[in-house]
Amino acid sequence: SVAYFLIHSRQVNKDSALRDVTIARNFTQAASNARIERIIYLGELVDPQAKLSTYIRSRHETGYILRQGLVPVTEFRTSMIIGSGSSLFEMIRVLVEREPILICPRWFFSTAQPIAIRNVLDYLVGTLDQPESIGRLIEIGGKDRLRYSDMLLGYARERNLTRWLIPTPFYLPKISAYWVHLVTPITYNTVLPLIEGLKY
Repeated sequence: SVAYFLIHSRQVNKDSALRDVTIARNFTQAASNARIERIIYLGELVDPQAKLSTYIRSRHETGYILRQGLVPVTEFRTSMIIGSGSSLFEMIRVLVEREPILICPRWFFSTAQPIAIRNVLDYLVGTLDQPESIGRLIEIGGKDRLRYSDMLLGYARERNLTRWLIPTPFYLPKISAYWVHLVTPITYNTVLPLIEGLKY
């Protein structure tokens, strides 16, 4: 009776954004045909009025398309998810473990409202017993606004590591993505939209 929509392209360009839109349309039609009573969607917590990157805009368009269908939707919007397997969290972990000194472009100092994966799962499961959440858009960012640099240093403290961050005034998303690709297992095409998304 309930379907979760958790599909997103990890390498977002115009073709993959169009594919995401097509998948969302197909999903709403299939849910309607199967007489699903409700869709639960996990989207992105940003200002939708901002000039968004292709990656973030695709997340919002997916939610919009799902809401236009005949099946009621609960859309959760979340910021960075902290937990094993999260690309941004893995980027934090590997950078702190491997790099004692980090030259930090401006995106290191962007703020987010990170939330633990366990808390996201609590919302996704708990909403099943909350009928008042049907048809609603619910923002579930964590209560603390943290810079990416704060999370790096926080992880270092937990690991008893001393790390130095040297700020620079440049944003440099493409160069940063190449660098992260070189020193972590995360690919350039995966990390670039994540770094671009931090701006918003």
